[in-house]
This record gives sequence, structure tokens and C-alpha cells, in this order.
Amino acid sequence: MRLSSDPVPANPRRWLALIFISLAQLMVALDATVVNIALPSAQHDLGFSDGNRQWVITGYTLAFGGLLLFGGRLADIAGRKRIFLVGLLGFAVASAVGGVAADTGTLLTARALQGAFAALLAPAALALLSVTFTEAKERARAYAVFGAIAAAGGGVGLILGGVLTEYLDWRWALFINVPFALVATIGAIPTIHDTTGVRRRERLDVPGVMLATAGLVALVYGFTRAESDGWTAGWTLGSFLASAVLLLAFVLVEARVPNPLLPLRVVTERTRGGVYASIGLSMVGMFGLFLFLTYYLQVVQAWSPVRTGLGFLPLIIAMILGPTLIGARLSHRVRPGVLLAGSFLTAAIGLLLLTQMTVDSSYLALILPSQVLLGLGTGTAFLPAMSLATHGLRRHEAGIASAIINTSQQVGASIGTALLNTVAAGATATWLLEHAGTANQAIVHGYATAVWWAVGFLVVAAFLAITLVRVPQPDGTGTADEPNDGPAGDATPLLVH
Repeated sequence: MRLSSDPVPANPRRWLALIFISLAQLMVALDATVVNIALPSAQHDLGFSDGNRQWVITGYTLAFGGLLLFGGRLADIAGRKRIFLVGLLGFAVASAVGGVAADTGTLLTARALQGAFAALLAPAALALLSVTFTEAKERARAYAVFGAIAAAGGGVGLILGGVLTEYLDWRWALFINVPFALVATIGAIPTIHDTTGVRRRERLDVPGVMLATAGLVALVYGFTRAESDGWTAGWTLGSFLASAVLLLAFVLVEARVPNPLLPLRVVTERTRGGVYASIGLSMVGMFGLFLFLTYYLQVVQAWSPVRTGLGFLPLIIAMILGPTLIGARLSHRVRPGVLLAGSFLTAAIGLLLLTQMTVDSSYLALILPSQVLLGLGTGTAFLPAMSLATHGLRRHEAGIASAIINTSQQVGASIGTALLNTVAAGATATWLLEHAGTANQAIVHGYATAVWWAVGFLVVAAFLAITLVRVPQPDGTGTADEPNDGPAGDATPLLVH
């Protein structure tokens, strides 16, 4: 019988397992954007109103963001492989239901179910990765591949959504998930092995689940209402107030229950807290680019959906090269905090170029180099961020730690979409009042103003990374969680090699 303190034997099929874990992550990542380009066609086909249009996106994000902590903790208790497979199959079924939807209600229900199963799948995938690769150099390579796919998934979704919508049908933006999920499920069953001896047969913290889910749903909903109704609207302020009350109650409950949904030390430890905060802020800038560049190319420069999607190809390539070529090499030589900060600043420079955009800006001279810098920066940042997410934790807490970094990304994306869209709209309206010019000139001015805000968020993310992320100089171990399941004090600190 293997004791919990014994070294964990390496999974002989771990590299095959990485393929199927990454495939599942790609499916979740691209689904965040693949439906966006298909949305106008879906609205025309099903005949839903402009007011209901946003719920096709919001239904997914509310369920995903609200249930992530629950999904991460459930993976720790019930088993990461089991929850991973449940998430995959559930996501496939929900996608198929959405693809055959004959009315708005069915489509919205399917999107919410997609978000719920994604909330099971995403933290389980990252947690499985953290316990599958335990040797330093292998772990760095595995996180580089996973990080590249996670970072590039949104851009892949834009390209795929444009191609499927223009040449097939909007329904294929949902159907495409079914083969992804089935291949990942069939491959995962024989190749993925969960770590034995680390699951805790403990009761689920039901009050914590209810408070965390309600609080996060209210938070994401508040940002959604801010985008559509304004920051001072009643529903917006009420949602933020409800979120604050619920999350405060959640913290008070977690400090007192014996088996908390979220052990507070997971987020209060300096390095992990710095990673969660900085990666969340960086997502504001990332989604700022997706949001405004998509509209700029399609509305201002009148590009087709397919051409717009292909226009993001340099960003996707840069996101893949960032962690695999740059991040994997520099993680051997540079402290994680420095690597994170440098990555965020590189991305900020890329966005800074976009502040100079005009109605007739050259794609090759301005937009392409901006995408390359942003892609290299954000892609490289994902490698240390994902590795540090489980820094110094016991193995049975990998799921909840993985859920938190997903939650920080989701909240950051919600902030970026709502806040930057509001800034852009306000700047556009002001420009029209003060200048004589075309509507497109005003729109571009609004985009450029909002991008300045995105630059600021990335600079703050870099500052948090360099000041809070304190990990010892690399010495060859590189593990993100310790090989035992002892008390918290036995946790081995992460040494990124």
C-alpha cells in the first residue's frame, strides 16, 4: 500500500493524457467566443429580440463564473478524472441541444448548461495537469502546451465562428463541440489517471456553495447590466450590493466551517493572491482587444466574418509561441514574478499601438504588430500563472485552486467587456458633441480611449506581479504542489525551473 508521503509514480501515458486534457480546455476556451460571430445569424433564424440576444452570451458566463468554485471543490472530493468526464459529456449534450434549438428558450437553457458543465470541466482539467506532471522540466513543457491552448482558444473561436457561420450554419458553432468532447472523452478514459490517496471523503460545504455561487452570479450579472443599462442603474447597483453582501457572508462562513469550500489560505497567501489578481486584470486588456478589434474590422473597415476571424490569426500564433518558445525557456532563468510582469508589459505595449488607430489604419503596419505583442505577452504569462495557481498547496486542494484562477479570468473578462464598452460609448458620444466628423471617426476615437484603460489595467497587473509574486530562484524542482498530503505546513514551495 502506498503511503501518502511516498512519491507519486509518473503516469506512463501522461503525454497522451496532455493531448486530451488540452483538447478539453480548447473546447471551453473557444466556446467563449465562437458563438459571438454566429449570434446575428442565430437571432435572425430564431427571431429573438435584441434584449434577449445578450442572454445567449450572458447565460453561459453566469453559469460558468458562478459555479467554478463548486466545480473545483467537487473535483477535489469526488475525483478529478470523474468530474472531468462528467463535464465533457455534459458539455457535449448541452451543445447538441443548443444546436438543434427551435426556439429562444431552448437555446438559452442549452447555453446555461454549457456554462455549468464548463465550470466542472475547466478546474478539473487544470488540476489533473498539476498532478499528472511532477518532474520539473516535463511540467514546464506540459504547462507551456496547456497555456498556449488556453490563451489561444478565444482567438481560435473567432476564426472558427466566422468560417462555420459563413459557409455552413450558425448551429455548427454549437455542434462543433460534440466531436471535440467525444474525442477527448474516448482518449481520456485509458490515458488520464487521477492521483490515488488524496481524495477527501468529506461533506460538501453546502452553505459555502450557495453563497459563493449566488455571490459570483450577482457579480457577473452586475457587470452585464452595467454594459447594457449603465453603472448607476438600479439593477446594476443592486447586483453589486448583493454580490458584496453574499461574498462577505461567504468569507465569514468559510472561516468557521470545518471543511470549507474555499480554505481562505488558498487566496490569502501572497504569491497565489498576486497571481490571481494580476491574471484577472490582464484579462480586462485581453478582452478589450477582442471586443474592439472585432467591431473595428467588421463595422469600420467592413470586413466579412471569415476575414475578421482570419485577421486574428497572428494573435493566435503569437499566443502559441509565447508559452512554448519564450515562456518555457525563460522559466528556467527568470523569477516567476519578473516573467509575469515582463509579459504583461509586453502586452501593454501591443495595446498601446492600438491607441493610434484611425478609420483607415493599415492592418500590416498597426494591427498586426499590436496583435503579435499582445499575443506574446499574454501567452507567455499563462505559463507561470497556471503553474503558480497551485503553489504550495496540498494535492487534494488542486481543484479549488484551479477553479480560482479560472474565476479570476472570468471576472476579469466580465469587467473588461462591461467597463471598456462603457468607456468607449461615452468617449464616442463626447467626440460627436465636440467635433464635426463621421460616425466611424467617433467610434474609432471611443475604441482608442477604451484601449488606454486596458493598457492601464495591464500595467497594474505587472506591478502586482513584480511586488506580490515571491518565489525562490529556480533550482530544478518546478513542482506546483507537493508530493504529499500532509498538513498545510508540509507543503513544498513551488520552485519554477
